[in-house]
Amino acid sequence: MAWVYLVVAGLFEIVWAFTMKLSEGFTKVGYSAITIVAMIISFALLSISMRSLPLGTAYTIWTGIGAVGAFVVGIVALGEAASPMRILAAVLIVTGLVIMKTSS
Repeated sequence: MAWVYLVVAGLFEIVWAFTMKLSEGFTKVGYSAITIVAMIISFALLSISMRSLPLGTAYTIWTGIGAVGAFVVGIVALGEAASPMRILAAVLIVTGLVIMKTSS
């Protein structure tokens, strides 16, 4: 169950990263509120998952899900560049996540 909590925590990390961008420096109240709520949920679920998962594994997977997810959302929803080097970097992050998961 800890892995489920961790994945959902990572998904909420993507939400708060995206809505933080949309909040324009916390100047838009609605997006700012979503950001804060998503942060709280993300941190709470990460905390729950860390009851049984090692710190290094949980934190690495959580940040990796958030980083790659925010990267994809940036490209799809915000029109950010999808250069070969950025894609390679994301692939390397995913590769690291798979290695971390299989070693746990």
